[in-house]
Amino acid sequence: MVEILSQEEIEALLASLSGSEEMAQPAAGAPGAVPQMPGVGKADRRAPIAYEVYDFRRPDKFSKDQLRTMQMLHETFARLFSSTLSAYLRAPVHIDLISVEQIPYDEYIRAITSSLINIFSMQPLSGQALLEIEFDVIISMIDRLLGGPGTVVKRSQPALTDIERPLVENVVDRALSALRTAWEGIVSFTPIREGMETSAQFVQIVPPNDIVVSILFEIRVGETHGAMSLCIPYLLLKPVLSKLSAQRWFSGSKRAPSQHAVLIAQQIQQTRVPLVAVLGSTRLTLRQILDLKEGDVILLTRRTNEPIDIMVGNKVKFRARPGLRGKHVVVQIEKVVANQPVAKPNPPPSST
Repeated sequence: MVEILSQEEIEALLASLSGSEEMAQPAAGAPGAVPQMPGVGKADRRAPIAYEVYDFRRPDKFSKDQLRTMQMLHETFARLFSSTLSAYLRAPVHIDLISVEQIPYDEYIRAITSSLINIFSMQPLSGQALLEIEFDVIISMIDRLLGGPGTVVKRSQPALTDIERPLVENVVDRALSALRTAWEGIVSFTPIREGMETSAQFVQIVPPNDIVVSILFEIRVGETHGAMSLCIPYLLLKPVLSKLSAQRWFSGSKRAPSQHAVLIAQQIQQTRVPLVAVLGSTRLTLRQILDLKEGDVILLTRRTNEPIDIMVGNKVKFRARPGLRGKHVVVQIEKVVANQPVAKPNPPPSST
């Protein structure tokens, strides 16, 4: 059977509860007493006040979703630039995204020590942005482009010669091309390189207190590693802030394959491949080759009135006729050959 409280027991229980609450509250007029405000209950007086720390020197201009979208954008940029740079330097290049944060421009500039700073615009967006690469990494790239192993030689001053500057400009142009491709899902722009500085004090694209997005990367070229960063001001990105959402980026990524296919096709069309005109072939013994001297005639397997083979790579692609144009030896394409393997030379004619 469930025990049921009587009316007297219920009143006694309520009286004990009200007595304990009065003991917990300081008496009215006593030191430390909290005056009763009209219309405010006990629960309201006891509720903690919620507040959030806000630094007026570093106001938040970008939401967490927008920063997350920019993180995904520049992870794509890191992959594109590393693959492009690996092919250009003919060396393994790894680029990893470290952080994406919004800071005052003055704080970003003061963190730069010995680096090469490239100023570029993002037309039709209004304003300028920065691409910064540590000078040791730049020196390693230059050494590889000039045929070296990528050795870093310390210099008294971070400066480029007239020969080194065009090489570095080619590297920067490849970085800006990868940046444009990575942003295609959000906004289409044309990056234009506008300047190159080795001293941060001469670079002032926005006022010191303006907020910028600082995107920090770690770049490794062979055995050399260092830092690379992008600085994009808030005012430059303000017109496209509404598009900086993960949903918009993913929807743009679905359309990207067709755009990438066009870009890849353009790059393939500009690729240089060796084209060889084979006038004929024969077989000689090693003794015959060693006995050759100036004025000797080598008998080829092809007649003078027969078309010659034009080879692309290791396959015959065209038939042509040799001839002259002025002082130059030329060939005239007469036929396109499809899927024909390399012609093997006939056995050497018997000799006595």
